[in-house]
Amino acid sequence: MITSYDIIKCLLRTEKGTLVEKHRQYVFRVTPKATKTDIRKAVEDIYKVKVQAVNVVNVPGKLKRVRVKYGYTSDWKKAVVTLKEGNKIEVA
Repeated sequence: MITSYDIIKCLLRTEKGTLVEKHRQYVFRVTPKATKTDIRKAVEDIYKVKVQAVNVVNVPGKLKRVRVKYGYTSDWKKAVVTLKEGNKIEVA
C-alpha cells in the first residue's frame, strides 16, 4: 500500500517556491504516478492543512554531457498546492 510519505517526496525550496508562499502556494516534488486527488490527500494528511487547489507539471529530463557521452536526467513531477485561507505550512 502506498502511503502519503511515498507520494510527497520533498518540499522544493527554490527562489520561485519561496516567492509564491505569500499567496499560500507551496511547491512539492511528487511521485510520477500520483494524481491530483492523491496529492491533495497526502498534503492534508502530512501537514494537517486544508487544500484549495492542486496543479501538476510533468518536468522532462534535461540533456546532459559528461566528457564525450550524452545522457538525460530523470523525468519528474512537480505539484503546486494552494491552501485555503488561514492555513499555512511551517517551513524552517
